[in-house]
Amino acid sequence: MNEAPAAAAARRGRSHSFGALRHKGYRAYFVGTALAMLADSVEHVISYWVMFQKFHSPALAGFAVISHWVPYLLLGVWSGALADRYDPRRIIQLGMVLFMSCSATWGILFLTGWLRMWHAVAILIVHGLASLFWGPASQVLIHDIVEVDQLPSAVRLAATSRYLGLLGGPAVGAAFLLVFGPGPGIFVNILIYLPLTLWLVAAPYGPRYRKELRVAARIRGLADLTATIATVARIRVIAAVTLLTGAYSLLVGNAYQAQMPEFARDFGHGDPGILYSMLLGADASGAFLAGIVLEGTGRLQPNTRTLFVLALLWSVVIGTFAVVPFYPLALVLLFAAGFLELSFNSMAQALVQIHAPSAVRGRVIGLYGMSAIGLRAFSGATVGVGGSFLGIHVSLAAAALVLFATIALLMTAMLRPAASAPT
Repeated sequence: MNEAPAAAAARRGRSHSFGALRHKGYRAYFVGTALAMLADSVEHVISYWVMFQKFHSPALAGFAVISHWVPYLLLGVWSGALADRYDPRRIIQLGMVLFMSCSATWGILFLTGWLRMWHAVAILIVHGLASLFWGPASQVLIHDIVEVDQLPSAVRLAATSRYLGLLGGPAVGAAFLLVFGPGPGIFVNILIYLPLTLWLVAAPYGPRYRKELRVAARIRGLADLTATIATVARIRVIAAVTLLTGAYSLLVGNAYQAQMPEFARDFGHGDPGILYSMLLGADASGAFLAGIVLEGTGRLQPNTRTLFVLALLWSVVIGTFAVVPFYPLALVLLFAAGFLELSFNSMAQALVQIHAPSAVRGRVIGLYGMSAIGLRAFSGATVGVGGSFLGIHVSLAAAALVLFATIALLMTAMLRPAASAPT
């Protein structure tokens, strides 16, 4: 298989520490994305706290997770098709407007006391759709902002900005609750979405600024899905990445994070609330450090074999975390898991970006999102539901073991015949 021009250019490009941040446009994008992720996280902190206080409904909490991932599973390719045909800046802005509308609606309902469960369900659905508009379009826009040889850096830094927002969200959300209260606090949070939204108004990127000529393909619904699957099946690198991340999301994903309160309780000492926060913080901190270290050193450039090895290591680390009885060791393992997770997820995204044909890049990214993100909707069953029968420690360890075996089989099947194919 001949290497795609974009992939060949990426392999020729020299790696520079924080290379994408040398680009003025990408610096603005990076800051705006980090702030938008922070706002998204703050909204979760405030709204989840109010929902728990008012309804005490585990079912509603579970629906909050489902509504976040299922839109990617059902509509990922459709969202990518929008980014192929229309200006990705405007699609991202649509997502931001939906996010801000959700925050405003929460705020009105909090202040008036009118909040009912059906209101929460409706807002959570709209919030999930906002994420769908933001996701594939933001990845297409990265390709418009930076040169091909900067793509690995840009994708890794974008993932780092996500974890930066996740790290700051709980602290900022708690501060807003304490200083402003839930209603005013979530209105203040709307302002954090604005920098990215306003920058996109006149940012010199998108279809009219592209050097390459693209034919704006029509959006064909289900036909887009089948055609995109056929396209990906012919590009071995993307097929391997999509299958790998799909297995990761389906079997484990981030479902273990929802079980952290139980893990904290089972360590059996100290304040469970503090233990819980530190466990979550260790995972996010490891991921954030990975972005800084890998960008600073230029190591772990996109390569499918390296990707599979990192995923295998992650499954070993998270499976070990499931069974260790010592809290300090658990923190170390979660830190390592976060480091490995960002490493292989950002590498996977970079490989998709580099090898996706430009004419259907959004659709391919959307299909990747269906696998890497949408399938997380089912990981709650493999880890959570399994935990109700076997115990959460056994279910997570078993899921990690099955994932390890699946990755090993995929690695053998996808890489053995591909010695002459691009990696």
